[in-house]
Amino acid sequence: MTTFALSAAPSDSAAPSEMDVAAELLGLLRDTRTEPRPDPQLEALTLAVAADLPVLLWGEPGIGKTAALHQLAETLDLPLTTVIASVHEPSDFSGLPVVGDDPAEQGVPLAPPDWAVRLVRAGRGLLFLDELSTATPAVQAALLRLVLERRIGALRLPPGVRIVAAANPRTSAADGWELSAPLANRFVHLQWAHDAEVVVHGLGGTWPRATLPRLDPDRLPEAVDFARRAVTGLLTARPTLVHRLPSNEARKGGAWPSPRSWDMTLSLIAFATAAGAGRDVLAQLVRGTVGDGPGLELLAWMDRMDLPDPELLLADPAGAELPERGDRRQAALEGVVAAVNARPEKARWDAAWELLVRAAETGAPDLVVVPATTLAGLRREEWEVPAAIERLAGVVDVNRRAERGEGMERATAGAGR
Repeated sequence: MTTFALSAAPSDSAAPSEMDVAAELLGLLRDTRTEPRPDPQLEALTLAVAADLPVLLWGEPGIGKTAALHQLAETLDLPLTTVIASVHEPSDFSGLPVVGDDPAEQGVPLAPPDWAVRLVRAGRGLLFLDELSTATPAVQAALLRLVLERRIGALRLPPGVRIVAAANPRTSAADGWELSAPLANRFVHLQWAHDAEVVVHGLGGTWPRATLPRLDPDRLPEAVDFARRAVTGLLTARPTLVHRLPSNEARKGGAWPSPRSWDMTLSLIAFATAAGAGRDVLAQLVRGTVGDGPGLELLAWMDRMDLPDPELLLADPAGAELPERGDRRQAALEGVVAAVNARPEKARWDAAWELLVRAAETGAPDLVVVPATTLAGLRREEWEVPAAIERLAGVVDVNRRAERGEGMERATAGAGR
């Protein structure tokens, strides 16, 4: 009888280990797609970086500030160097003193940190100063020269290096500090927020790929001229905005107007204009440099700069071209009424009515109500009410208001006797 010995099956040496399986699963989780999607936040950040201005991203923890910086560095093909400001000493940014052979003759040089040396050798890069709001006041003071002059010890960062920082609001920062006013005034402050739809879509496997702005070489002179006229025009009319240091400590740590921040604003307007950036992008940049109040005033001033000349509109009301956008159209009509008020003449009053009729027939009629009401009040006693007013009867009873204006004028004249 033949007997058979049972033996264990030979082990398969090629079988993957648990760590190999885990690595494969991680690879599948990271295998995502991208699709183009407009991103005003990233567009504003890119324009500020292109303008060679330090940028500070404000946002709650975990909303993607660091991920945005990685995407920006990859898109711009810049090596990313991350420095956690709060874990460094002031000497790490001002330079470490190194005693040589003869300090009395040679002095004591300040040696830069290794990451600064690498940036200088590369000649280009994106320096990311993370957790800025957890840096102590002493570290913030040491950062002043780095952010403004690009100097660390004896080294000067090359022009190809850009600086971006990130911070959490003090309420959500670990051992957070308010930013000092001198340091805050050196940054373009951008508020960073998450988009729930983008996050959900990304977790499903498809993340957005931002379309970055491109500067138009043919628009550069025009962009610079527009930016200079916008900033100088507003500050000529509102000189108190040139420098306004907030009294509140928290506001001092944000964007506020100073000659330095207005110079930064001028550069950003030029870059946004040359790139054809939208108003939302421009608003983020302007408000992030000089603050909300001055920024909104500047945006309103820029809107008025683009308005047609009221005198040209009055000269040819039948062929005049009115702005398409509602707010700009109403501003143009109010400018026409103001021009009539400055030089009241019957022909100009009639031309203004003809212009209002055209505006009501070619756009939203409600935009005419306020200018028409004001214009009706400018009527002189000897001026006949033009027939054009009847065409606006459905918008506002301006005929009655004109008669009321005549009655008020008569009453005033009678009181004067």
